[in-house]
Amino acid sequence: MVPIALGYLGLSSADLSDWRSYGTRLLGFQAVDKTAKTLSFRMDDRKQRFHIEEDGGQGVKFFGWEVADAASLDALAKRVEEAGIPVARGSRALAEERHVKDLIVFADPLGHRVEIFHGPEIASDPFTAGRTMSGFRTGPLGMGHIVMTVESIDAIAPFYENVIGMKLSDWYSHPFKARFFHVNQRHHSLAIVETGKLGIHHMMVETFMYDDMGQALDLANMEQGRLAVTLGRHAGDCMTSFYTWTPSGFICEYGWGGESIDTKNWVPFERTQGPSIWGHDRSWLPPDKQLAARAMRMKNAENGVRRPVQVIDGNYNRMEGACPWWDKMKAQGAR
Repeated sequence: MVPIALGYLGLSSADLSDWRSYGTRLLGFQAVDKTAKTLSFRMDDRKQRFHIEEDGGQGVKFFGWEVADAASLDALAKRVEEAGIPVARGSRALAEERHVKDLIVFADPLGHRVEIFHGPEIASDPFTAGRTMSGFRTGPLGMGHIVMTVESIDAIAPFYENVIGMKLSDWYSHPFKARFFHVNQRHHSLAIVETGKLGIHHMMVETFMYDDMGQALDLANMEQGRLAVTLGRHAGDCMTSFYTWTPSGFICEYGWGGESIDTKNWVPFERTQGPSIWGHDRSWLPPDKQLAARAMRMKNAENGVRRPVQVIDGNYNRMEGACPWWDKMKAQGAR
């Protein structure tokens, strides 16, 4: 009766042609449906993962969270209603538009449109990437993650944790307040960052191969103003990634090598190393905050903050030899 994955996103845009080029050429999505005012993308065997509407706006129009079955959908609808939030059953036409069997719709305490669904439609033809690449790490992990910015974490985090049923992975208190929630083995499918402003910070998609991510970085660097955050590695989910500006006014993290967590035995804790182990210079930060962020990363380096690379079968070759650092970490009982 809790979400098992982030299933799809609906986005607003001022120009669909911008999204078609960005979505296929840079991100590698497959464009599958277009009308005068809408555009849809695939990124795996699902019929649809992204739905873009040319409505002159920006940001996310709706979040699609997947549950296991009809019973889970009904149970979650009841829990949301008991929390005092009206819930509507999605029409058959809406379910067909979203390519799911059934769904419910409501607004979270901050007004975001939330859609909970079950029974996603699987495409009859294989996924064909918009550019040559290996594909995306999705499946049981969902399409990726989404990060909201809020005025106050306390106004929204309890809803997603206690009502929706997401589990806390970890949190930051410095240099900003943030909470990271998981619904499966992906380190986080939702993060909430307290910035004093309501909005969407970024979405994340993850590639199978490291070179897919690097080749997208080359493409991003060919476009003036496209790159938002330089290549770096996160301290939280160990993702190596960079960020680009989307045509919807927020940014997209394009990453590789995110951590898988043991959901049954995971214990939430506070992370003190800041957002990144290295890299991830943010283009929009004022000079003083950029210097502060770099100082935090230099402190990580001085303190010996390191993380093993997260790999899956097929995207690595094992080398001969020994790693004294890793042997030492294992002896010390490091995670």
